[in-house]
Amino acid sequence: MARSAKTPVVIVGAGPAGLLLSQLLALDGVESVLLEARSGDYVLGRIRAGVLESSTVELLDAAGVGDRLRREGMEHRGIYLQWPEERHHLDFVDLVGRPVWIYGQTEVTKDLMQVREAAGQECYYGVSDVTLHDLDGDRPTVRFVDADGVEREITARAIAGCDGFHGVSRPSIPGRKQRAWEHTYPYAWLGVLADVAPSTDELIYAWHPDGFALHSMRSTTVSRLYLQVEPGDDIANWSDDRIWTALAARLGDGQDGWRLMSGPVIEKSILPMRTFVATPMRHGRLFLAGDAAHIVPPTGAKGLNLAASDVALLARALVAWLHDGRTELADAYSDTALRRVWRCTHFSWWMTTMLHRHGDDFDAQLQRAQLEWVARSEAAAAGLAENYAGLPIGY
Repeated sequence: MARSAKTPVVIVGAGPAGLLLSQLLALDGVESVLLEARSGDYVLGRIRAGVLESSTVELLDAAGVGDRLRREGMEHRGIYLQWPEERHHLDFVDLVGRPVWIYGQTEVTKDLMQVREAAGQECYYGVSDVTLHDLDGDRPTVRFVDADGVEREITARAIAGCDGFHGVSRPSIPGRKQRAWEHTYPYAWLGVLADVAPSTDELIYAWHPDGFALHSMRSTTVSRLYLQVEPGDDIANWSDDRIWTALAARLGDGQDGWRLMSGPVIEKSILPMRTFVATPMRHGRLFLAGDAAHIVPPTGAKGLNLAASDVALLARALVAWLHDGRTELADAYSDTALRRVWRCTHFSWWMTTMLHRHGDDFDAQLQRAQLEWVARSEAAAAGLAENYAGLPIGY
């Protein structure tokens, strides 16, 4: 016999989306229980995106977890766009009045886990056999086996699916009631984490005949770099020396006296590039957020920021519904969230196709023309800055 419990909200997935949702709900007096298939140490060890929009930083401030970010994160006014022999700085603060911040997803997760543990909120890590039931009813139930092998079921008034693309939440929506769009790009990213101080003060996005390159960072002492590679490439084909040689060529080492500093490679992997959007983001008492509903390529730095936007909208909707009995925000959640999802999906596609070498020389000339337009037109640069630095939550 499963052990039974009740709570207002069950959150499936204890990554940054689920943790942030639980914190926002707690601040408004709504209790929740978090379930996570992985261990807490595994969740903390995942290396993910590190660019935060201004609206995401403001949301983390409002959630009470922005202090360390403000102390240790790096505020960036903009980015560099580059192609051979040219590098142009786009100043987002001058263009649209908003910076971005560099602060790793691992650090966001750590901050959220600490505040949740300090508040004594309930969370089950290492769960298995998670199933969702009675989503169309008034009391949906989540059944699972905890890390000690104990069968449990929790009845709630709402379930938030924040368990990512491979989680159980989205597949729990009947297929006939769901539609999905997917696009796979004809290239991948080779990502490198290197124990060397960044060679740039702000991110460099580089178009090159050999393929795209990106110079990012995780801190003042650790660099994060990327190379465009073939989707089927094997990481074994890329020695550290080959990686640094390709990065130096594509990022313009020696151009106008700029030097790329190399160092020990801590981690390297090949990441596929794809877009996925599923609709609707609500079915009965189940609400999807973050990667459970949508994935974008990392070029536009939107993945974590979209998840934060989703849970900000969802927290407001659930508080209005569960506290005050007002359902209009919950009823509009999917449409409201998807408006921003599709805007960011388009921006990510636009950045990706502008910067990655593909097609023939005609396509390359079109890409160069587009890059020059963005770099030289204040209106075009402002459009990129508005999307990159972040549209308002609820856009």
